[in-house]
Amino acid sequence: MSPTHLPSAEYYASLPKHIAGAGAVIHDAAGRILLVQPSYRTDTWEIPGGGLDTGEHPLQAVRREVKEELGIDLTPGRLLAVDWVAEQADGRPPLVNYLFDGGLISQTEARTRIHLDPEELTAWQLATPEQWDTLLAPHMARRVHACSRAMTQGLTVYLQHGFDHAGRQT
Repeated sequence: MSPTHLPSAEYYASLPKHIAGAGAVIHDAAGRILLVQPSYRTDTWEIPGGGLDTGEHPLQAVRREVKEELGIDLTPGRLLAVDWVAEQADGRPPLVNYLFDGGLISQTEARTRIHLDPEELTAWQLATPEQWDTLLAPHMARRVHACSRAMTQGLTVYLQHGFDHAGRQT
């Protein structure tokens, strides 16, 4: 029986599953990007953000995550990148990540505005492009470099695990 002849519930249940996340690229005038240290791991830093809740769209998710993690009520700017991560060997389903311009913040402003949720984060820092490659997992470093270029060039980029759609590092 073709999918068009299945009852709706069966047809929808047969479709592929993936998860979605959203992140904010918060930056200063010098091009440093705000990175956060998750409380549940010590091997890598990340950008603020997280998974979408049921019924939530990416803009809602990034706003909620930044409020929960940093205590900042953020109005996200434009979409910088969409990064598709294929299914992982450990069984994680495919993931689509939406990355938004989180706006400008100075070091002084960050010190006064950021209030970390200790259950989620242990530290934050405005990191330079050179630091991204050492603090972030390789795919996250590629993603952040691509977002930085998208901001300066006024683009939105499509990535696959941090690489552009042709497999080149951006």
